[in-house]
Amino acid sequence: MSLSLYTDEYFMKEALKEAQKAFDKDEVPVGAIVVCNNQIIARAHNSTEKLNDVTAHAEMIAFTAAADYLGGKYLTDCTLYVTLEPCVMCAGASFWTQINKLVYGARDEKRGFQQIDKKILHPTTLVKEGIMENECRQILQNFFEKKRK
Repeated sequence: MSLSLYTDEYFMKEALKEAQKAFDKDEVPVGAIVVCNNQIIARAHNSTEKLNDVTAHAEMIAFTAAADYLGGKYLTDCTLYVTLEPCVMCAGASFWTQINKLVYGARDEKRGFQQIDKKILHPTTLVKEGIMENECRQILQNFFEKKRK
């Protein structure tokens, strides 16, 4: 029995590296990667402050980079790994990409898409939540604690 190196935890650690980049740039530390056939084809982190753009969420940037890499707008054979549950905007964008699978770390009790409706996602999109949830939540807590000081 061979164990795959490429587990959900492996890829979530890569998304966390992106979240750390955002943290270091004083952006809300959310990181995202898009994986296709066990290969990372896109990496992104929140850039709303740098770009002065409220839509520059990690997921949105990752979707654009992945579509560019693949040469098409549909991500039907891909998985999005993101450290925080996507907001309604990002979940809606994932619908249009027809992404195969969404894996996220921490739930967003205030702005996560599941607070509104799970049907925002494409009906074929599989969802897996809570991967490395503590680590994903901790970087956000550290960021906002630092902001309050």
